Amino acid sequence: MVKEAGGLELDQCYQCGLCTGSCPWNQVRRFPVRQLIHQAQLGVIDFASDDNWLCTTCYNCVQRCPRGVSIIDIMKAIRKVISETGIARVPDSLWLALTNIAGSGNPLGQPAEQRGSWAISYLKNRKPAGNLLYFPCCIPAYDPKAKKVAHSTARIFEYAGVEYNLLPDVETCCGESVRKSGYESLFTTLAEKNIKAFSSAGITRVIVNSPHCYHTFKNEYPLLGASFETLHIVQYLSDMIDQGKLKFRREVKKKVAYHDSCYLARHNKIYDEPRHVLESIPGIELLELPDNRENTLCCGGGGGRIWMDTKKGERFSDLRLKQAVDAGAEILVVSCPYCLLNFEDSLLNLPENSAFEIKDLVELVCEGLM
Repeated sequence: MVKEAGGLELDQCYQCGLCTGSCPWNQVRRFPVRQLIHQAQLGVIDFASDDNWLCTTCYNCVQRCPRGVSIIDIMKAIRKVISETGIARVPDSLWLALTNIAGSGNPLGQPAEQRGSWAISYLKNRKPAGNLLYFPCCIPAYDPKAKKVAHSTARIFEYAGVEYNLLPDVETCCGESVRKSGYESLFTTLAEKNIKAFSSAGITRVIVNSPHCYHTFKNEYPLLGASFETLHIVQYLSDMIDQGKLKFRREVKKKVAYHDSCYLARHNKIYDEPRHVLESIPGIELLELPDNRENTLCCGGGGGRIWMDTKKGERFSDLRLKQAVDAGAEILVVSCPYCLLNFEDSLLNLPENSAFEIKDLVELVCEGLM
C-alpha cells in the first residue's frame, strides 16, 4: 500500500541508518526512521503508531542519504494510506486544522471573509495594480502574533512604491501542510482554486512570506498547470537593495542570529539573500549559529507538525533558542511564520527578565527604513 501511495523508493534503502542518525528528533527522543522504513519494506508497518506523524519533512535525511532515497515521500505515503483507508487515527489537533482548511480555507478556522482583515487600511480605495501579488500565508493573515509580518511587508512595499495586488476574497491556503499530511485530493482542490484565482486576476509573479508557500507554489503548483513566478520576500528585498530601491535611514544596533528555515534553506538552497538583507541594515551585527545553512536545525513545524502537540522537552525550537542565546545574540531572526510561532512559544521558557526577542526579517527591515 505504501508503494502505491507514492513510496516507490522503498526498495532503494539498504538500511545504513544515516537517516536515523541525522534526524533532529533523535536529539530529543528516539525516532528510528530506519526501522520504520524497514517495516514498510516488509509490509508490517504499524499504522497506528505515533511515529508515523513525527516527520517534519526537514529534508536533512534526504540530503544525507547515500542513495538519494526520498524519505519524505515515504513518510507522506504512509500518511496517505492512513488518510485514505481510515485504518488508524489522525492526531486530533492535526485533524482539526485539516477540517478548518477544508471548511474555511485556513488552519485556524477563522471566517474566510476575514482573510483580508489585516489589510483593511491597505485595501481601502485600492485598485488592482499590475501583475504582482502579495500572498501573506494563512498565519500572518489570521494569527494575532504574526500579523506584524504582513503589516511590515506592506509598509516596505509602500515605502518603495511597489505596486501589488491583494486577493483575500478569492485566495485560500496553499495546501502545503495538507499534502504533507497525506490528503492529496484536498491539496489538489486548494491548489486548483488558487491557480484559477491568480490566473483570473492576471497574476504572473507572487511574493510570499512563508517558505512553505514558496516551496509549494514554485515546485508543486506547476505540476497542476500554474505558470506564475514565485519569490520569497527575502529574495525580493535582496534584489531591491541591489537596485538601490531601499535606502536605510536608521541604525538597528543589535546582535542578531539568523535561523535558516528548512524549506527556504535545505529544500530550496536560499542561504545568501537573507544574510545580504540583514548585513545591509546599518548597525546590525550578524552572528552565525552552530547549525546553519544546509545544516540548519529544524524548528519542528514542517510536515504538518505545526498543528500537532509536541511535548515539553521534545521541542527542537527550545534547542535552537539556546544556541542563539549562547551565541550572544539579542534577536533570533526568522523568515518563516511557522518558525516565528515555534520560537515565540520557546521564548516563554526563558527567564522573565530576559530581553531576548524573536523577529521576522521584514520587521528589522522596517526598523531600518522608518
